[in-house]
Amino acid sequence: MPGHVILSHGSDAGPDATKVSVLAKIAESMGWSAERPDYRADDALGHAGSIAPRIARLHERIAACAAPPVLVGSSMGSFVSGLASLELPVAGLFLLATPTLIPDNDLAFDVRLDVPTLLIHGWQDDVCPLDEIYEFAGRRQLPLLVLDDDHRLGAHIDAIG
Repeated sequence: MPGHVILSHGSDAGPDATKVSVLAKIAESMGWSAERPDYRADDALGHAGSIAPRIARLHERIAACAAPPVLVGSSMGSFVSGLASLELPVAGLFLLATPTLIPDNDLAFDVRLDVPTLLIHGWQDDVCPLDEIYEFAGRRQLPLLVLDDDHRLGAHIDAIG
């Protein structure tokens, strides 16, 4: 049964970024509703400064949903989606190129273990090291798909979709 998906872009992107745009179109083609919040004003505060406002914006969008949505995120969008899942009900998490830590910030990435989660990462990710998310996934026994790609996962957009 179709539901609603909220797709959160990374820090150096916007709601029209390639990954979130492609994934939104796929969700909509399957009968799901989709939205892509615009975090660019939050991102102007820097990586650490953008976390709280991004989470607040995501909480507003989740609270407006009739049923728990699926959260999709890329990079910083993944980080805040995981943290949002700790506080509000979500139906699932689909997280790409996830950082486990953001410098100058006290929050560490985490997810609710009772929420279906898939992590996707690139072997050559030089922005968010694979070792960190690999260790995180192992400690929580979460599925992690590692692709022969970099942080943008651009060579695998179709496969990810």
